[in-house]
Amino acid sequence: MASSSSLLVFFFFTFAASSFASSSTSSSSAGRKTFIVQVQRDAKPSIFPTHKHWYESSLASLISSTTNSTNSDPATVIHTYETVFHGFSAKLSPLEVQKLHSLPHVVAVIPEQVRHLQTTRSPEFLGLKTTDSAGLLKESDFGSDLVIGVIDTGIWPERQSFNDHDLGPIPSKWKGQCVAGNGFPANSCNRKLIGARFFCNGYESTNGKMNETTEYRSPRDSDGHGSHTASIAAGRYVFPASTLGYARGVAAGMAPKARLAAYKVCWNAGCYDSDILAAFDAAVADGVDVVSLSVGGAVVPYYLDSIAIAAFGATDAGVFVSASAGNGGPGGLTVTNVAPWVTTVGAGTIDRDFPADVKLGNGRTIPGVSIYGGPGLTPRRMYPLVYGGNEGGDGYSSSLCLEGSLDQNMVKGKIVLCDRGINSRAAKGEVVKKAGGIGMILANGVFDGEGLVADCHVLPATAVGASSGDELRRYITAASKSTSPPTATIIFKGTKLGIQPAPVVASGGTMLDESTGNVSTVMDFGAGHVHPQKAMDPGLVYDISSFDYVDFLCNSNYTTKNIQAVTRKSADCSGAKKAGHSGNLNYPSLSVVFQQYGKEKMSTHFIRTVTNVGDPNSVYHVTVRPPRGMTATVQPEKLAFRRIGQKLSFLVRVQARAMKLSAGSSSTKSGSVVWSDGKHTVTSPLVVTMQRPL
Repeated sequence: MASSSSLLVFFFFTFAASSFASSSTSSSSAGRKTFIVQVQRDAKPSIFPTHKHWYESSLASLISSTTNSTNSDPATVIHTYETVFHGFSAKLSPLEVQKLHSLPHVVAVIPEQVRHLQTTRSPEFLGLKTTDSAGLLKESDFGSDLVIGVIDTGIWPERQSFNDHDLGPIPSKWKGQCVAGNGFPANSCNRKLIGARFFCNGYESTNGKMNETTEYRSPRDSDGHGSHTASIAAGRYVFPASTLGYARGVAAGMAPKARLAAYKVCWNAGCYDSDILAAFDAAVADGVDVVSLSVGGAVVPYYLDSIAIAAFGATDAGVFVSASAGNGGPGGLTVTNVAPWVTTVGAGTIDRDFPADVKLGNGRTIPGVSIYGGPGLTPRRMYPLVYGGNEGGDGYSSSLCLEGSLDQNMVKGKIVLCDRGINSRAAKGEVVKKAGGIGMILANGVFDGEGLVADCHVLPATAVGASSGDELRRYITAASKSTSPPTATIIFKGTKLGIQPAPVVASGGTMLDESTGNVSTVMDFGAGHVHPQKAMDPGLVYDISSFDYVDFLCNSNYTTKNIQAVTRKSADCSGAKKAGHSGNLNYPSLSVVFQQYGKEKMSTHFIRTVTNVGDPNSVYHVTVRPPRGMTATVQPEKLAFRRIGQKLSFLVRVQARAMKLSAGSSSTKSGSVVWSDGKHTVTSPLVVTMQRPL
């Protein structure tokens, strides 16, 4: 017999749903979209054996009050969540969402986002060498007992990167499964790939049943992205390895002996939040140590960001979460997955390149890159060069070399200059080849900048930067009006190592911004280029607890209900706000934005706490390099530790004077705070942005 209090909770839910009944019931199911509903876990009435039963019954009661009995589109639970999040996902109408918001044990109703997907030498470039007698790889046994959960497009288990040769038994903590499906038998897993699942309910709820002739209803990867990211994280040593003959060598991931678990959430139409959250939930319950996620979307407040919420739950359970920074550059404010409890990783170059230069009829050589592996162009022969935008009925479509846009009579036997955008880079080559073109030059647009991507192509092709694209168009236009028509050829130079500049681990040199070629700023490189070997002995670390993040959200003016949606913790923000501001989160970096409201002088302070993980008796002295034109001081100037694990705090004060700025503009300057004991150097970037409001 259920307790009276439990029954009251159940009847309240039913009554609340009934009390909102609308006369326009026939239209209430129209325009349903997927929402993720967070509930208070301990509010479940005892008459229900599981939370899923409670969610399904409650949802049915809610829906019945707003729809007629003949409704052919009843709402159903898409997923239930138990580990990193408590609640369920379902397709709901606006009226149903409104009703759910009003219920006391519903913490949040979050609209679903659709997310999108964002090499052999990397370990060596980062200083991780298999030949070293000591170091991170050796001391960690190449990550042997680590379990990495990859949330992506699935995995291709037959790849040699995922063989289990000489690996020990599966870690005893592992609770995951190898879920069979289309093209993926249950024996696809081994001691390397120890788990595989797929999540498609959210995808199919929005798009209908998947077309199983074009994608697998299983963990098998029909895209390649998931297999790629999994091999980067934990691929075994594979030799010989190359791509169409380029980059020959040993292919390996960063932790070659780590175990992998694949969680497929990305499908032809994208990666749906309800499925991503289900994958996080399963991964943490299965026993992963690390979650790697290379998808992203729009930046929204944390309490509306399912990835941020799931990542917090995973982090709170002791799981390290790494996510991609996105492919939205090179402009400002384009990074994604920005929650401070997530390690957000951006792309960088290494000291390897695949040059494929364009030689023009006027003698100029324009640098480009490619990993085209087919028959090359005839040596020392120059080919007619045309711009796609001049050779089609629709100048815009043909400039982008979209399907069916090129006039075969105008491009046959010629090298075609195509602009980047709309369709994929490789697809443009297909279009040129179908039209009879002999080769392709792919030019970046202004928003792509000068950063180049070396692609596999179906015909001789190379990629050039935005400024080179402009030069090529000018050359084509001018030469077309002269007695010497525009000509070009592409010279493929294979794989080159030791390319400079690159963010070489051993350098004191400054990294460059790939998009412009200029010196990068802290807003470009963030925390900087990773140095795994130094991470073994950093000297000092900046520890953060879950409750520090609660204080951070309080100081970011989140409501207590918003904070509960993110952290599943009750929050009393009165004490946190008295303690400081959001900049006091115990991060190594120090950043402030000053709004110039006619003030001549502005100031702020930061409080930081460092933990000694170096020598027991160590003394650190500070060196302050304030941003140009500003002052910064640190108190105390010396930190004397007496034991490992000891924590000491310091205060940083920053003062700035108003700058000459036009309305709506801003200026960012950076400096640093550096602690050193003679053996370790611990650097914190100090960034000040001055803004003048409109």
